[in-house]
Amino acid sequence: MPKASEIKKNAAVEHNGKVYLVKDINKLTPSGRAGASLYRMRLYEVGTGAKADESFKADEVLNLVEFNRNKVTYSYLDGDEYVFMDDEDYTSYFLNKDTISEEVPFITEDTKGLQVLLVEGEPVGIELPATVSLTITETDPSIKGASASARTKPATLSTGLVVNVPEYISTGEKIKISTAESKFLSRADS
Repeated sequence: MPKASEIKKNAAVEHNGKVYLVKDINKLTPSGRAGASLYRMRLYEVGTGAKADESFKADEVLNLVEFNRNKVTYSYLDGDEYVFMDDEDYTSYFLNKDTISEEVPFITEDTKGLQVLLVEGEPVGIELPATVSLTITETDPSIKGASASARTKPATLSTGLVVNVPEYISTGEKIKISTAESKFLSRADS
């Protein structure tokens, strides 16, 4: 059983008799000499989606819950439910928009490398690839002669996500975005 300091984002843990998915982790380090590091985790209960914020000492032991990752493709939006299809057996998985709100700005029908997280057979979240390619729908005009290390400007992408891009990038271009940092990486290969 791992310690709180070893838990990673998107892990499934058991706490107070309930199964939670870890969505965010912040490490808090007290300034006192005897202070131990604390790990503040944002947890979402599997099944109900109820949110809980809990703090754990670095050496506190947590129970991991077994979960599976299945490769999926985004199919369509049905009201507030995002529908994903398993790449192997074509099973449909329905995930509420609120459950995957942090991942939604990176998901399009073209997004490759998506995985659904299943705990006890139930879909509880989506794991994104490290990078995605999205098209810029709106940004200021590009500046001729702008260098790659120059200033940046905001750009709205096809999913509604806004990121800063170099001044030489223009509307309609496809760019590569880091899903972990919501940051521009490069132009995408067409």
